[in-house]
Amino acid sequence: MPVPSKRVGLFTESVIRRMTRVAIAHNAINLSQGFPDFNPPAPIEEALEKVARKGPHQYAVTWGAANFRAALAEKQAPRMGIPIDPDKNIVVTCGSTEAMMASMMTACNPGDKVIVFSPFYENYAADAILSGAEPVYVPLHPPRFRFDPAELRAAFERHRPKALVLCNPSNPTGKVFTREELQVIADLAREFDSYVITDEVYEHIVYPPHRHTYFASLPGMAERTFSCSSLSKTYSITGWRLGYVIAPEALINEARKIHDFLTVGAASPLQEAAVTGLKLPASYYEGLGALYLKKRDLFLGLLREAGLSFNEPEGAYFVMVDVTGFGVEDDVAFAEWLAREVGVAGVPGSSFFRDEARKFIRFHFAKGEDVLREAGRRLKALREKAAGQPWR
Repeated sequence: MPVPSKRVGLFTESVIRRMTRVAIAHNAINLSQGFPDFNPPAPIEEALEKVARKGPHQYAVTWGAANFRAALAEKQAPRMGIPIDPDKNIVVTCGSTEAMMASMMTACNPGDKVIVFSPFYENYAADAILSGAEPVYVPLHPPRFRFDPAELRAAFERHRPKALVLCNPSNPTGKVFTREELQVIADLAREFDSYVITDEVYEHIVYPPHRHTYFASLPGMAERTFSCSSLSKTYSITGWRLGYVIAPEALINEARKIHDFLTVGAASPLQEAAVTGLKLPASYYEGLGALYLKKRDLFLGLLREAGLSFNEPEGAYFVMVDVTGFGVEDDVAFAEWLAREVGVAGVPGSSFFRDEARKFIRFHFAKGEDVLREAGRRLKALREKAAGQPWR
């Protein structure tokens, strides 16, 4: 029997998706995999209903339907502060997952180094490894998850990375990088002639007084940035798998080739329906931010009532809960016990950290208020149920 690629053995299956299966098995509230339990905006649903009857139902242009790219460019150009030609600067992908992979394969050759901040969304290291590159980890230091500029410079000087991956707002920490932090990264990228691959899927979920700064908007950065995002979180359509890369024409031309052979193209009927979402007014995005701010404040209040410690997220819809007080040595076993015995599923923190940090459980709060309140009620029993367990 042939031996599988050694690259695959360098990472494990998705812990996030596995915790969803654990949640289902034990009928737990799933606060692990970050998808909403509510419907997308009504205009998008209505558009999808029309498309189901009228089409299109066949392939779109490989790199994205023309009207979708036009609507996306019209939406993003004023927000990002850069010119975006829908015919030259965009490739539409099957979710931001493929956008990141296509960008990584465009930027990197086998043997190149890629800087990844730790903690990180689990795909980033896998993307580098599958591209034949080697991830280099630079820590974000809790509780505010800031990087040390000296440590980042040392990583650039030692490894001469071809690219850096930047998730902003951050999954899993909820951190929003300040403009000053982004400028440090930009200066190093320019000095060492590196690309920056951004994951900005939570661009519209940012909590005051914090603000999201698109990395490509910094002076001189548009030419060396792969701006990756998706419609999943902005319009609550995670199952539609519509993502994109925005980059200079020369980079997009190469990314389109990779995209073509990875997936051929994103679903044409869903692109057609999603155009309606891309044309929603600015008030929609303001309302989205207000919706998640309310959910965040509700859930953080419930965590406080349960006596749990956490970092306050500045953006996205995740919160890292510190479980140090439970004496946890195996956070995976703890997370599985939490789902089984307490009825709330989260993600063990070690799946996000390079250095096996086992003091965190990540929860998400993209749920209805009734579900969040029930999760809070169950978590109140956590300390009592944990008494006498092996990790105490």
